[in-house]
Amino acid sequence: MTSYITLKNDRFLKALLKQPVDVTPVWMMRQAGRYLPEYRSTREKAGDFMTLCKNPQLACEVTLQPLERFPLDAAILFSDILTIPDAMGLGLYFEGGEGPRFRKTVSTMADVEHLPIPNAERDLGYVMQAVRTIRKELNGLVPLIGFAGSPWTLATYMVEGGSSKDFRKVKSLAYDMPEVIHALLTKLTQAVTNYLNGQILAGAQAIQIFDTWGGNLSTAAYMEFSLPYMEQIVEGLIKEHEGRQVPVILFTKNGSQWLEAMANTGASALGLDWTCEIKQARSRVGDKVALQGNMDPSVLYANTEAICEEVGHILASYGSDSGHVFNLGHGITPDVAVEHVAAFVDAVHDLSIRYHR
Repeated sequence: MTSYITLKNDRFLKALLKQPVDVTPVWMMRQAGRYLPEYRSTREKAGDFMTLCKNPQLACEVTLQPLERFPLDAAILFSDILTIPDAMGLGLYFEGGEGPRFRKTVSTMADVEHLPIPNAERDLGYVMQAVRTIRKELNGLVPLIGFAGSPWTLATYMVEGGSSKDFRKVKSLAYDMPEVIHALLTKLTQAVTNYLNGQILAGAQAIQIFDTWGGNLSTAAYMEFSLPYMEQIVEGLIKEHEGRQVPVILFTKNGSQWLEAMANTGASALGLDWTCEIKQARSRVGDKVALQGNMDPSVLYANTEAICEEVGHILASYGSDSGHVFNLGHGITPDVAVEHVAAFVDAVHDLSIRYHR
């Protein structure tokens, strides 16, 4: 297994640990995706999204595709946040135009009690094999990020049966029968911790927890149903592997009002969406955590001059020194021009040199 000291480019890991870097590292959420023609070709070859996810060789292929085009500073495992509930027996499938759906849902304590806690190698072995394959193929080029959905985010899909606009079912369950939702979140916390530790042992060198729907909660509900479970996961993760620390990034979309509380979880870094000025975020969390973000993905539709201008604004807003990983505030959208992505990545590296002297 490739070790930390043989990484050709480790500025991403260094920035997460607030260690000095030569330029600000950059990667993109959903960087292996439909904006790339080669990804669309591989997905067509696979037949459907879940077949692509469950084929370690094809998952490796699409993970590496953006790195062949752009000088990104990290690779992220190609997978889906809903692999855990799928392994719990809920029957994940994707409907055209409607996103992920489950054949079974969770609505009672009996439903929760019947859910198994997946074993990472036995029940999600295709993910672990993808991690091992990607690490081998990367050959120390850049670090590999593993990830999972937060317990609250996974619970929303499991209760709603898929995506939701108002989260009526899961919020009703949380307020009407909090003991049921807490039992579900407790089980999911164990499952996510085991899953992420499996990824680390297989070769993931940093971890991101996607709390996609935490920002739809009230402050009181976030502090009850989302944040404490993510904190338990951070506490339960393997802290060091292959002779180096394994940084953890927490990303709650629309969660900037809770940055101080998030910074107290023990995470290495916080992901920011574009609704939060990064200068203000840095002043609020101080030196406690690194920050990742936070350009609006829609900026990539603009001309390259405007893209570079926005990159420059965000870099200036963060200011000097390490502790910043440049990223979009959410996943890259499918119809962005590849040339605009190239301009974006180059701008981050070129314009950030002045902040690391």
